Amino acid sequence: MKTVEPSPPFDDLRPLALLALGRSGADIERLVREVRRKLRRTGETMVWSDIETALRQGQARMSDGLRWRACVHEAGHVLVFTVTGIAKVQSASVGLRGLGMVTTVPNSHLPETEAWLMNSIAATLAGRAAERLVIGDVLAGAGGGPESDLAQATEMALAAETRLGFSGHRPLLYRSAAAANHTLAIDEGLAARVDARLVTAETIASKLIEAHRDRHLAIAKRLAAVSVIEGNALRAMLDGAVETDP
Repeated sequence: MKTVEPSPPFDDLRPLALLALGRSGADIERLVREVRRKLRRTGETMVWSDIETALRQGQARMSDGLRWRACVHEAGHVLVFTVTGIAKVQSASVGLRGLGMVTTVPNSHLPETEAWLMNSIAATLAGRAAERLVIGDVLAGAGGGPESDLAQATEMALAAETRLGFSGHRPLLYRSAAAANHTLAIDEGLAARVDARLVTAETIASKLIEAHRDRHLAIAKRLAAVSVIEGNALRAMLDGAVETDP
C-alpha cells in the first residue's frame, strides 16, 4: 500500500497546475474523484503523483512532427513577449489536448503607444513567424476562430486604424468595433492598411526570432523534452535578450 505523501510546497504543485491548464474546476474535480475511485478498489491512498499521471493520460497524443511544430510555435510567442517586454510569461506548455499554450501577464506599466501596440501584435503573430522560419511553412492553427492568433492580431490592427488614433488616414475619426468590423469587409483601403500593419508586425517578430535564434531553439527543444516550462526558467533561458521598453 502506498504511504501518504506530505503536502508539497507551493512550487512543487506548479507542474500539476500547468498540466491542468485548459481544464475547468469541474474537470479537475471529476478527475480527482475518478482517481480516488480507482485507487479505492485496490485499497491504495491517493498521492500527488497519481493526479499527475491522470492529467498526463488525459492529453491527446501528438505526432512527433506536430509536437515539434507546437514547441517551435509556442517558443516564438515566449521569445517575442519577453524580448519586447510586452508581457511577463508565466508558463509555456505543449501536448495539452493536442494544443500548445503560453500564459502571460501584461506589463501594465508600459505606455500604450503605437510602438507598444505593434509589439503586442508581433508577439501574437510570433508563433506563426517561428513556424515559417524554422519549419518553412505554417499550419492553419494560427487562425480559425475568434480566439485565434490571427483573429486577435487583426482586431488589434483594426483598432489602430479605426478607434485608437494611430492611423495615418483620418486618425481622429472614431468607429466602434462593430462598425469597424463591418467596414473592414467592404473598404479595400482600410483592409490594405490593416494588412500592412499585420505584415509589419510579423516582420518584427521574425527579425527578433532570427536575432535570438539559439535561444528560441533552446526553448523549443526544452519544451519538446519536458512539455511544461514555468516562467522563471523561461526568463533564465532568455537572460540578456530583453530589449528596452517600447
